[in-house]
Amino acid sequence: MRGSRWLPLALLMSCLVQAHAASAEGPVPVLEGRAWLARIRAAADSGNYRGTMVFSAGGAITASRVSHYVVGEQTYEELESLDGRQQNIVRHNDDVQTLWPQRHVAVIEKRETLSAWSTTPQEVDPRALDQYLLLREGSGRVAGREATVFLLEPHDALRYAQRLWADRATGLVLRADVMGMALRAGGPRPILESTAFSEVSVGVRAQPESVTRAMRNLDKSSNYKIMRPTQQRTTLASEGWTLAAPVAGFALAGCVRRGMETAGDDEPVLQAVFTDGLTHVSVFIENFKPDRHSGEMAAQRGATATLMTRRGDYWVTAVGDVPTATLQLFSVALQRQRR
Repeated sequence: MRGSRWLPLALLMSCLVQAHAASAEGPVPVLEGRAWLARIRAAADSGNYRGTMVFSAGGAITASRVSHYVVGEQTYEELESLDGRQQNIVRHNDDVQTLWPQRHVAVIEKRETLSAWSTTPQEVDPRALDQYLLLREGSGRVAGREATVFLLEPHDALRYAQRLWADRATGLVLRADVMGMALRAGGPRPILESTAFSEVSVGVRAQPESVTRAMRNLDKSSNYKIMRPTQQRTTLASEGWTLAAPVAGFALAGCVRRGMETAGDDEPVLQAVFTDGLTHVSVFIENFKPDRHSGEMAAQRGATATLMTRRGDYWVTAVGDVPTATLQLFSVALQRQRR
């Protein structure tokens, strides 16, 4: 997911972006919109920044200290929770370590699909404009930095609108709000969840040693129980599954077979990740177990919906920052292939 493949486009279009930074509010021309989203993605992928990120959803607020450094082709990230359950995550390229200091448990794994966490409020693929209309909503300030405010308005009801505050100097997303459906036509839309930097330093000196040191220290530590859940890249078809009816706008981003050692169960679970360029949906498939899977359910916290259903001898869990109806489409379309 990460990388600098959009950076050349961002550099080529930077003059265009700057020239229109203060232009009138309203729909952004497609060429300029793709330039902005390429610039946003390049800033998240290739920039050096460090700060505190605050996440709020469902009345709960949590904060994390985040760092992101790029040295040549090497990427280093670190996330440390500041409240709630203590959790530290460090990443060097695709090597990820997740530590729970209070439990003295560490999980070491490879990042094979879209990451479940990020050191920026949002990353956007320019192809998201196939599913969203980009609107400029003026300017604002986040964490003391000037930002251009955009609204990504979906073309359908399968996904939520998102409002982004993009740093005017670099393109880094400083804040992202996921917007719910209006209760009445033309009425205000609730903010389902919000992620924002409360303070951030952009263009800082890279300090990759802070990440590599943490990784080395874990290798030498005898205080942690080390778990190494297995992950193997695969495909839905090779696992005997197919999505009979594609969900509009979503493309398969990756599929892995995961060991579930962290859950106390060594039986693997199949995970398929779908994305529309802005948000993503994970579909987990496992064998049905009556003692664990007591009943079908649908739930939502903030923007994140979860749908659990039984499909014959299998249990399917769909999770994503999308309406529950979208998850239902994935669940219904997932079919077991005949052998």
